[in-house]
Amino acid sequence: MQPNPVFLRLGPLTIYWYGVLIIAGSMLAAYIASKLSARNGHDPEIAWTLLIVVLFAGIVGARVYHIISSWDYYMANPGKMFSFQMAGFGIYGAVLGGLVGVWVFAKHQKLRFLEWADYCAPGLLLAQAIGRWGNFFNQELYGPPTDLPWGIYISPANRLPGFESFERFHPTFFYESMLNLIGFAILLYLARKWKRGRLWGDIIFVYGLIYPVIRFFIEGYFRPDAWKIAGIPTAQIVSVVLFVFFGALLLIRHKLQRPSMVYVPGEPWVPPAPEAGDDQA
Repeated sequence: MQPNPVFLRLGPLTIYWYGVLIIAGSMLAAYIASKLSARNGHDPEIAWTLLIVVLFAGIVGARVYHIISSWDYYMANPGKMFSFQMAGFGIYGAVLGGLVGVWVFAKHQKLRFLEWADYCAPGLLLAQAIGRWGNFFNQELYGPPTDLPWGIYISPANRLPGFESFERFHPTFFYESMLNLIGFAILLYLARKWKRGRLWGDIIFVYGLIYPVIRFFIEGYFRPDAWKIAGIPTAQIVSVVLFVFFGALLLIRHKLQRPSMVYVPGEPWVPPAPEAGDDQA
C-alpha cells in the first residue's frame, strides 16, 4: 500500500503529512526548551515565542539549501522553488536557519545566544527524528534496493533513475530517525546532568559532533540520490567540516574559558548594566 502524502483536505486547503510532522516535532522541541530553560529560572513562555522565529527561519533555510542542491531542476522549473507541498528540504539549511533565528531572537530580547542554543539542541534532534517520517509519506529519502524484510515499497513514479526495475529499498529515513532519537537521548541527558566543567554552548557544540557523524554515515551508505561534488556526497563534506569545527570550538573554549562562559545551574543570565555615561533608552 502506497502512503498518501496528504494528511487532510479542507476544501481548497491541503494539509500534508510533512508539514504536520514538522510542526509536531517543533512543538515538542519548544516544550523541551521551555522545561530546560525553566530549570535555570527563565520564563518558559520565552521558548514558545522563540519557536515561531526558529520555525520560520528553519523552513526558509532548509528550502534554500534544497534549491541550491537541486539547482539544475529548479532552473528548469522556477515555479516549483517555493510551494506548500512541504517536499524538498535540506536539514543543514534548516539547522543553520534555525540558529540564525535563535541569534536574532536572543539579541533582540537581550538573552545569551549560546545558552538558548543549548536549550534548543536536544529538541532539535528529536524534531529531526519526527520530521524524517515526512519522507516516508512522500516516498523519498530511501536507499539502495534490498531484499531485507524491513525494505519499503517505492512506487514506480517515485523510483530514482536506474532503479526502475526494483520495488523494495532501504528505509533511509527510518535509519536516520532512529539515530537521531539516540542522539536526542544523549543530548537531553547532558543538558540535565552535565554540570561540573560545562560551558554555555557545550550542548549545541556536542550536537555539532553527533549529527555530522549520523549524516556522514547515512550519506555514505544509504543515499543513492545524494548531491555530490567531485563524486563525494556534499553532505559528507559538510559533515566533516562541521565535526572538525565544533570539535575545535569545544577544545579551544575549554582551554581559554572565561567566568562568563561557565554554566551555572539555576541562575538566569542578566545582561551587563550599561556603563556610566551611556545613553539610556
